Amino acid sequence: MTIIDTGVLNATAPIGAAGFTLSKLLPTNFSNAVVDLPTNYQYFTQGGIRSGLSADGSRFKLNGKEVFIYSGAFHYFRVPRQYWRDRLRKMRAAGLNTVETYVPWNLHEPRSGHYDFGDGRNDMSDFLHLQEFMKVAQEEDLFVIARSGPFICAEFEFGGLPSWLLRESDIEVRTSNPTYMKYVTRFFNVLMPILAALQFTRGGPIIAFQVENEYSISGKHDLEYLKLLRNLILSHGIKELLVTSDNPRYGTYGSLPDLFLMTGNFDDHIEGNLIMIQKNNRPNRPIMVMEYWGGWMDFWGDNHTEKGASLYRYNYEHILKHPASVNVYMFVGGTNFGFLNGAQNFKYDDWNTDYHSVTSSYDYLSPISESGDVTEKYWITKELLEKYNPIKTKLPPVPANPEKIIYPNVKMTQQLYLDDLLKTVKPISSKNVVPMEFLDINGNSGQSYGYIVYRKTNVNIPANGSLLIEGRICDTAMVLVDGVLVSPWLEKSADLNKFGTSNILNSYITLSGKEVINATIDIVVENWGRVNVGTYKQLKGLWQGQVKLNKKYLYNWGIYPLEFKGEWTRRLRNWHLKNTGSPGPILYRGYLQIDGTPQDTFVHMEKWVKGIVIVNGFVIGRYAHMGPVQTLYLPATVLMSGSNTIDVFEHYKGIGDVEFSDKHVYHQY
Repeated sequence: MTIIDTGVLNATAPIGAAGFTLSKLLPTNFSNAVVDLPTNYQYFTQGGIRSGLSADGSRFKLNGKEVFIYSGAFHYFRVPRQYWRDRLRKMRAAGLNTVETYVPWNLHEPRSGHYDFGDGRNDMSDFLHLQEFMKVAQEEDLFVIARSGPFICAEFEFGGLPSWLLRESDIEVRTSNPTYMKYVTRFFNVLMPILAALQFTRGGPIIAFQVENEYSISGKHDLEYLKLLRNLILSHGIKELLVTSDNPRYGTYGSLPDLFLMTGNFDDHIEGNLIMIQKNNRPNRPIMVMEYWGGWMDFWGDNHTEKGASLYRYNYEHILKHPASVNVYMFVGGTNFGFLNGAQNFKYDDWNTDYHSVTSSYDYLSPISESGDVTEKYWITKELLEKYNPIKTKLPPVPANPEKIIYPNVKMTQQLYLDDLLKTVKPISSKNVVPMEFLDINGNSGQSYGYIVYRKTNVNIPANGSLLIEGRICDTAMVLVDGVLVSPWLEKSADLNKFGTSNILNSYITLSGKEVINATIDIVVENWGRVNVGTYKQLKGLWQGQVKLNKKYLYNWGIYPLEFKGEWTRRLRNWHLKNTGSPGPILYRGYLQIDGTPQDTFVHMEKWVKGIVIVNGFVIGRYAHMGPVQTLYLPATVLMSGSNTIDVFEHYKGIGDVEFSDKHVYHQY
C-alpha cells in the first residue's frame, strides 16, 4: 500500500492525487476547542495514509486505528450549494466524524447521455457540484460515505432512477438485465472516476461506498446484479470498503456477505436488530447502522409525522452504548425542489393502486432542520457523542441558526389561462393517449416531470355526456370543456377518493348537462412523483387504457408537455390582468420587492387549493390545502435584491395574495 505523506507538520504538503493540502483540510474555526486536540484528519492520517477503512475485525479500523463511524445523512441535492458549508460545519460541531450522501442518477443524467455535475444548464445544476460538496466536507473535517446507487430510494423521484429508462421496452431495472446494465455502466463510467479521485487512500474524504440500496425489499433477488455492480465499481480503481444496507430482518436476502459488509436500517427494536446485523455478516465483523431513522417523511393528505426527541435519545444512545457505528438518517433536513419528491405505493404493484405522494418538505424531523436550524435532537446528539466517542478531537463552535423573515404579502396581479400556456408549447399528435415518458422530446428522453395535457378538439358532447378514463390516472387529473373546469377539486384529504386521482379505477365524469357542439376537451394530468421503491413501471399521465365519450373511444389527440422549466417560465408573455372569479388551472404572477440582502423565508399557501410555486423561474415545490404542511421553504439563494417574480400555478381557485411565514405551518384538512 502506498504511504501518502499528509503533511501534518507541514501545512502545505500535498496529500494525494486529489490535490488537496492540509491547510485546506483543517476546519476554519476552532476558537472554542481544546488547543492540544488533533482534528479528525490529523488523528487518522498522522504519519501518512497506509490503508483505508477496514472491517476485518470486530471494530472498524481507519488507517490502522480503531474508529467508530458517527455519521449523518445530508443530501447535497436537497440543500442550496451556498448552505453546504454551514450544514457540514454544524454536523462536525455536533461531534460527527462522517457525512453520508446519496448520488441521484436522475439529476446527474437528466437526459440520456447528457451529464450534469454542476456544469449543465438545467434548473437543478447548481445543486449538483458533487466534487465540491465532498471537498467542502473534507475541509470541514468530515469523512464521507458515498451511496452511489444506481438506485437510492431516498423518498426521491423514482428512487433516483432517470425516467427515460422507461422508454426501453425490454428493460428491467435493478437487475442484471442487459439493457439496464448498459445504462448503469455508461453512467458509472462517468461517475466513478470522479469518486475514485476522492477516496481516502488517495488523499480524499470517501471512506466507504454503498452498492445499491435496500435491495432485500426490491422485489428482486438477482444477486448476479450485485456482483456486476461490484465488479463495475472495482474496475474504476475503487479501493475503499464496499457495503450494502438492508433492514436486518430480511437476513442476507439483499446482499452477499462474502463480498460486502452488511449494514442495517431501522428505528426500533434496537438490540434485536443490532444482533441480527452481526448474525447476517461473516463472523467477527463490526456493526453499523447505516440508517437510524431519527425522523420520518410526510405524505400529502396524511397527518404530520411525530417522532420526538425523547424517543430519538433512547434509540440513539442504545446504538452508541452497544457499541456500534451509526449514521443518522436524516441528520440534515432538505427540500424536494421542483417536482423531485418521490411517492409510495403500499401495495407494491405497478398500477398506482395505493399511491401516496411525499411532500416537498423533506425536513424529516432532523437534528438540523430543512432551513438550517439546530433542534433539540441536535443537542442530544452532541451530548451523547461527547459521552460515548472514545476518540477526542477538535470541534468547531456551533454556527448560529440562519435568520428568517416574514416578507409582506405579494398581490397576484396577472394571470395566464391554460390555453395561453398551451400556445407556447408545441403539441405532439397521437392517435391514442400515451404517457409523458413516451413523448419524443428532450433529445428523445421523453418528459420526466410536471404536467401533461391531452387535448381533443371538435367534439360533439351530448347532454349528460359521460367521459371514461380507463385504468388509473397517474397521478391527478383536471378535466376542462371549452376552458371551463368540470372535474371536482382535490381540496381535502377525503377528496383523494373522488374522480381525478389514481385511487379510482375506470374514472367516469359527466362533462355537461346540455349538448355542446365542436367542444374542446382538455385532460390535465399531474405527475405527483414517481414511487421510490417497490414498483418500477412508473409511467405518468394516461397509459393504463384509453378515453371514451359515451362508450365510444376518442382518437387523434394533441398532447402538450407542461414541464415548467425555468427558461420557459421566464419567457412567458402576454399576461392578462388577474380575474379572481376564474377557476383554474391558471398561472398567476405577482412581484416581491426586496430592499437589501434577501433572507430565508417560507411561502404560506394554506388559503390556496393545490399547485406549485415558482420563484424567479425556479419551482420551489408543491402545495396542497389538504396538508399536512402548508408552507414551502424559500431559501434566500433563490431570491435577489430588487424585484422578484412569484408565480403560482393553481389547479382550482386562486386568491388575491401570497403570504409568508418564518417557520413551517402544519395543518391537515
